[in-house]
Amino acid sequence: MPAFTPPGFQQRQEAAARAKSALLAIYRAKPRVDEAVTAERIARRAAREAAAEEKKAAVRRAKEEAVEAKLREEREAAAAVEAAAKAQMEAAAQARAAAADEKRAQRKQWTEEDRKTARDARYAARKMRAGRR
Repeated sequence: MPAFTPPGFQQRQEAAARAKSALLAIYRAKPRVDEAVTAERIARRAAREAAAEEKKAAVRRAKEEAVEAKLREEREAAAAVEAAAKAQMEAAAQARAAAADEKRAQRKQWTEEDRKTARDARYAARKMRAGRR
């Protein structure tokens, strides 16, 4: 049995050339790409990208509109709360003014004896407070 002899430089070059030519034959056997088909593919890709971009823009607009609507509702709610508080304060001020007017009207109708009784009651109350200290 003969011993294995490694291939020489010339044999390796020939094997590489054969492999290279086999690959070139496979590549040449493929049909050429039609320019119309390529243009159609490019157009479809551009249309798909445009549709995706339009969809993203629509989603972005919807989100912005939702945020604006929420802010508008919050502003309206805050204005309503503020108006209610203002109305409540005005009602309380009017009630105080009406009570003060009524008290003044009642005091005008007091006699001297009623005034003396009220003054004595205030004096007695002050003395009681002073006595508790």
